Amino acid sequence: MTGNPEPEHHRLVVAGSGIAGLTAAIYAARSNNAPLVLEGDEPGGQLTLTTDVANYPGFPEGIGGPELVNDMREQAKRFGAEVRHGVIERVDDSDRPFELELADGTRLTADAVIAASGASARTLGVPGEDELMGYGVSTCATCDGAFFRDREMIVVGGGDAAMEEATFLTKFASKVYVVHRREAFRAEDYWIDRLEEHVAAGEIEVVRNTELTEIRGSPEEGIEGASLVRHPEGHPTERLDDPQTESFEMDVGAVFLAIGHTPNTGYLEGTGVEMDDAGYLDTRGGAGGGQTRTGVPGIFGAGDVVDYHYQQAVTAGGMGCKAALDADDYLETLDEEPATDAEAALAESDD
Repeated sequence: MTGNPEPEHHRLVVAGSGIAGLTAAIYAARSNNAPLVLEGDEPGGQLTLTTDVANYPGFPEGIGGPELVNDMREQAKRFGAEVRHGVIERVDDSDRPFELELADGTRLTADAVIAASGASARTLGVPGEDELMGYGVSTCATCDGAFFRDREMIVVGGGDAAMEEATFLTKFASKVYVVHRREAFRAEDYWIDRLEEHVAAGEIEVVRNTELTEIRGSPEEGIEGASLVRHPEGHPTERLDDPQTESFEMDVGAVFLAIGHTPNTGYLEGTGVEMDDAGYLDTRGGAGGGQTRTGVPGIFGAGDVVDYHYQQAVTAGGMGCKAALDADDYLETLDEEPATDAEAALAESDD
């Protein structure tokens, strides 16, 4: 990353403007670290897809996802955070300060970076999915399941997340249908056994070798039904011309997609930040301070880029708080570093 003009410098850059990033910005701004928050491609994160957040503490009547994010953004700005659109494409950690290259070619430098860029839920790309996201289509059963009480629901997926979501939804649904495109599940035996208990109780029905092809409804009326295809050998959308492929309809009130998430951490590839095979950041964790530190001093991780299990707004906020406090401790050590011989000589000559 070379060339002119000289990059704009910031004490702290927060990558991401979801709950984790904005909480980090609030705490960092109150610590006089003047954070720059880069919103990324999905300003506000996944919570903006939730029309009514009923489980975030402090809102007994619930609050809209976009409203909560907007309020947190204004709160961060009130304390001195700067929020602007920007997508980080690459981080150079070979020198200090870090150098960041944005998608539009802008270069920035930063003494510390908080990676709070979230994870994007995978979707199917079928008709009706985008229009009804937040109006009956969801990627979070814990967030939205209670809104569709006593309705039949579909959970799409065959891994641990799908089994867990389906099991959770039995608290609210009149019946849960687990739709999986193959015969065999990828989930661990523990979750399959849990699922089978609910199948035996009549609360869950497994629909194998089946794929969802369309979701019907409107934001005003919600989901009216879903179209699906089934083939005895699985992956029916790849066999639509096969006479054995069967099309059918289901009258359901909600569709939950549990086909995984993709952490937005590609911009940290090539750095010393360690990740697992799926791209989630490895942080120190444990007890005491420094829990959000990565393998690179000065780079911290918070929210869904780290947490592939809980993925709740309140846990993301907690991690954002920790990351800001850890970053503040790190920045204070930079401030306390002894002056170089040249700096000391210059200071003496000014006395």
